Amino acid sequence: MEYLVLTSEKLKNTAEELETLEEEQTKVMEEAGLPVEDNTKIELSWLKNQSIMNEYELIRNMSMEFKTNLSETKKMVEEFPREYLIDGNDISKTVKTLRKYRRTLKGENKIELTKGIDTLIMAYSSHLDDCIKSIYWLNKYEVPLRKMNFTEQDLKKIHSIKDYDNRIKLVDILCKYWESDIEAKQLNYCEQYSKLHKEMSGAKKEFRSFVKSITHQSIRKNISDKMNDFIIKSVCDSPGISARQLHERMENKLYKRASPQIISKAADKLGITNINGSYYKMNDDIKKDLYAYTAAFIDSDGYITVDKNYNPRVGLVATGDRGKAFMIEIQKALGVGKLHLDQKSPQNTRPVNRLNFYSQADVTELLTKCRPHFRMKGKNADLLLELIRMKKSYKKADWYKERCDEIFKLMKYENHKDHVNYDFNKYNVDIETVAKLHDNCKTGVMDDLESIIKEDLGSVTEYHGTLNLKKVLDEGINGSNTNTRSKKWVPKKLRNVKKITYTTDNKKGAYSFVKMRAKDLGIDEKNIGVVGVKGIKLSKPEILKDDAFDGIIYVREGGIDNKYLVNLE
Repeated sequence: MEYLVLTSEKLKNTAEELETLEEEQTKVMEEAGLPVEDNTKIELSWLKNQSIMNEYELIRNMSMEFKTNLSETKKMVEEFPREYLIDGNDISKTVKTLRKYRRTLKGENKIELTKGIDTLIMAYSSHLDDCIKSIYWLNKYEVPLRKMNFTEQDLKKIHSIKDYDNRIKLVDILCKYWESDIEAKQLNYCEQYSKLHKEMSGAKKEFRSFVKSITHQSIRKNISDKMNDFIIKSVCDSPGISARQLHERMENKLYKRASPQIISKAADKLGITNINGSYYKMNDDIKKDLYAYTAAFIDSDGYITVDKNYNPRVGLVATGDRGKAFMIEIQKALGVGKLHLDQKSPQNTRPVNRLNFYSQADVTELLTKCRPHFRMKGKNADLLLELIRMKKSYKKADWYKERCDEIFKLMKYENHKDHVNYDFNKYNVDIETVAKLHDNCKTGVMDDLESIIKEDLGSVTEYHGTLNLKKVLDEGINGSNTNTRSKKWVPKKLRNVKKITYTTDNKKGAYSFVKMRAKDLGIDEKNIGVVGVKGIKLSKPEILKDDAFDGIIYVREGGIDNKYLVNLE
């Protein structure tokens, strides 16, 4: 057998390989283009001090903190030490084989082999330490984790957990064990000591069940998944690539299983845009900041305007096949707008492709979500949102027509103020005084009128994130069943009631949480939102605090009627 030719020298060399694991990882990081200087230590230190959250939220926060792009940050966060193999076997299997072989030896050879095995085990322990440290979100719970029974593959499974709920579930299991362990150390052997040890054993079994429930598919992909990943990555990296080129770039294992025809069908199933045999797909990193990207595109190659009948108009414009593919992709991602493809160019050059937004609902949704990201057309967006609000509820106001005319003139001015020799007189626009019309904004007037009409229930004091904004605004907050909630999230005084409702004082935190839940549950983000809650006249809530959430969590019995809710969108 092959292991019979293993020598002490070979074991020594292998042990030295594992002992220099840190150097090997540094080389891998350099090849991957990741920073390996002191900045990396600072970033890792920041990473380990973060509270538990959804991985996408953490990557975005880290990217903003260190001013790096999402791709670089994702590579650093998702890095897991590579598995070490000797002659195709992992370390644990190799050690087992060597121990069997040691039984056949005597004298110095047996002693040397024993030393080699011990060195190999120590180096492997160091490797497992690095695997544990790579699970940054369990940094604070390393002590109880090390007391669990696990293998390298188990750690890899745990490392693959991305969602908040499963991360919290594992932390709860570790904390149960840890609390019992600390309490047991302070006791002599007695009935309570036995009870605590039983709880510790139960926590260990729960840990094993949890790890077992994580499928191997989460860390191992089949040929079909690998092919799909390759196609998506290649199309994102090389827009305009063909099925034949994709086939030629595949590694040998995938190449034998695929053909241009198979790739073409797979691309269609993956929703990749096909323009005359060339494939295009919007990068997922762009989709995560979709409205920031759309705002930047409108700033540079789009428009926000009003026609002569005071109808709102927003659009994006691009030329050529690549522009056509982009228009199709962004329309898919936004879920609103109307495509106008392959239109004739006024200059008789490449075809023009447009994505236009006509309806007031579409324009309002788009501009509201893009508004924080505009750099050039922010005033245009504010004017259009003001106009839509006026057209919806204030057509009979005595100032309506005059303000519509002012918005029309302001829009012409904002769109053409940098154009030399533009004829403003054509639209009766006085460039010396038109900018002052911004001061006549009716948003404040409309706010005052709406506040008078509504029943005085006080101001918004709390916020509630919801996966179905329209339903909550129409029907109110129904509340959630206490039986389906962990006791951690149900205050003691409310554990016997049927339903409870959660609100918070942190609007941004509420939106981040519901956005994370929507992603975990596969719910379209356009359905989610945050409502304001007028909590002054509601019953006094119980208060929860969670280190993972930046804000106070209020918990009340039952639901909340929609008259206490305010649409903040």
